[in-house]
Amino acid sequence: MQSHTGSPLLINDYLEALGVPHTESYTAGRFKKMPFHTLFGFAKLLNEYGVESEGYKIADKDELSKLTPPFLAGTPAGFVIVTGIDTDTISYRSLGVDETVPAEEFKEAWDGNVLLSFPAEDAAEPDYHVHARIDFFMRAKKWVLATSCTLLLAYLFIVNGLYRNISTILVTAIDLAGLYFTYLLVQKSLKIHNPAADRVCKVLQEGGCDSILEMKASKFFGLFGWSEVGFAYFSVSLLTLLLLPSMLPWLALCNLCCLPFTFWSIWYQKFRARKWCTLCVCVQASLWLLFFSYLSGGWIREAWPLSLDFVALGLAYLSVMLGLNAVMPLIENDKTDSNEKN
Repeated sequence: MQSHTGSPLLINDYLEALGVPHTESYTAGRFKKMPFHTLFGFAKLLNEYGVESEGYKIADKDELSKLTPPFLAGTPAGFVIVTGIDTDTISYRSLGVDETVPAEEFKEAWDGNVLLSFPAEDAAEPDYHVHARIDFFMRAKKWVLATSCTLLLAYLFIVNGLYRNISTILVTAIDLAGLYFTYLLVQKSLKIHNPAADRVCKVLQEGGCDSILEMKASKFFGLFGWSEVGFAYFSVSLLTLLLLPSMLPWLALCNLCCLPFTFWSIWYQKFRARKWCTLCVCVQASLWLLFFSYLSGGWIREAWPLSLDFVALGLAYLSVMLGLNAVMPLIENDKTDSNEKN
């Protein structure tokens, strides 16, 4: 069989379903180095883990119910992992997502190809304990970074007295939410797979975020992606709030200047694109929630008369946006080069 075996997620999910100890990073690396991404190459890779596999082409699709999960089943979109077979339904995993469909519907999509696997008692990734230890320390670094940032944020939030006013509490929380949404949008723009982004995006329309981000209108003046603009806005706003809370009136005024964009964005998605980007809508909602928070705290009234502080804040937004715009093509090129090498 010469069917393609999909993404590195497939072998990680399959090894997990088989109960074979492995690490995602090593396994994904080995998958990318496979000379041929075919079922034969996939079976050869599984053999390195102590898993024997046999591929079959089954003519009678009713025979599917006699097979013991987990196993791989071919479909026009690639192989999926069948994880459970009941009388009327079949459960499977595809690209990290678990689904259950009627048995007849699955049989219609199934092309008859299967890969049955039989792990040995001591089946495991080569040098699993070494790789697991490295993975642990790599994850620990991320947790240390996340913990450090959280503690620093809490320290600045408390030492600057932001907790004393309900409006500043709300502004801080909404800025954090907006930063998260725009971070997911940046990842989407770079075509970096993130299950959290996929789950959010399909709330309003499956694939809507990807479709909107591919359109020319997703770029500000044709140069800056709106995801970059949004990430720059929320990151600078949050840092300014935490480090220079005296700038709150100018932050409120900058937020006011952003609101017209929200009308255009919603109009464009509804009437021009006819598709909905859930993450984009979440960003627009965040901007309006910020507006009401600033308004309730009286910060917009204090923004007059204007001063050089407002200009300095605008330059900060512009600098971060330009910096991010310069870095993103480098990330895209590095990602492309990595895929070509693999």
